[in-house]
Amino acid sequence: MDFGLDDKTALVTGGAGRIGSEDCRILGEEGAEVVVLDVDEDGAKDVADEIEEDGGDAIALECDLTDRDDVADAVEDLRDATGGVDVLVNNAGMVDAVGRTGDLDPSTWDRDMSINLTGTFNITREVFPHMCERGWGRVISMSSMAGAYGGFGQISYSTTKAGLIGLGKTLALEGAPDGVTSNVIAPSIVVGDLAELPADQIENINEHWADIARATPMGHLGREEDVSNLIAYLASEQASYVTGQVIGVTGGVDLFTY
Repeated sequence: MDFGLDDKTALVTGGAGRIGSEDCRILGEEGAEVVVLDVDEDGAKDVADEIEEDGGDAIALECDLTDRDDVADAVEDLRDATGGVDVLVNNAGMVDAVGRTGDLDPSTWDRDMSINLTGTFNITREVFPHMCERGWGRVISMSSMAGAYGGFGQISYSTTKAGLIGLGKTLALEGAPDGVTSNVIAPSIVVGDLAELPADQIENINEHWADIARATPMGHLGREEDVSNLIAYLASEQASYVTGQVIGVTGGVDLFTY
């Protein structure tokens, strides 16, 4: 299927990461000019180089999403270079903090808020109004099952990911009159090639992952492409009537089972 991205510019935050880089690759394969934005400049360049080696167009952009001036300057430079961002994938985020509410270091809470939630607001604030002015745009924000349902011992992560759901739905309301959609993806655990392993083998790597694999009706955990394929669709012309949705990529683990 032709997703109609040949004349579009797609910006992926956290584009050097495991999921973000796969998002960049599939958007490049669909013909978009991809902006790989990350605080890791070398990692962003590696992803951009790979896309170009495969025949696509890509730009690596170093940017700290917590620095509003840096974000504003980066987006202004992108407008000059590309004409504007058509697709924004809010993928950047931290997921390493584990601790119950009373034990979490407040500095970790502040860090997660500044990157996962405020950083997403900073880049969206610069890109979204221009989409509305142009009469076309796609905003896709990466939440999590922890954002939709909570996560034991993940108070900062869950709170920021829940915040992204509110942000995404608000953007959908604001953007709808101007042809701009906004949707949120809420995946389960995404583990790449480890998804092929049975739960008893995953248990040797991560007991929590193994528990989720056992509870997943499809019998395995997720892969990066399970997320990126959905992103390509939500970025497309074909998804023009899909907005304000929180879409799980979960293998059914969020279903009520006996």
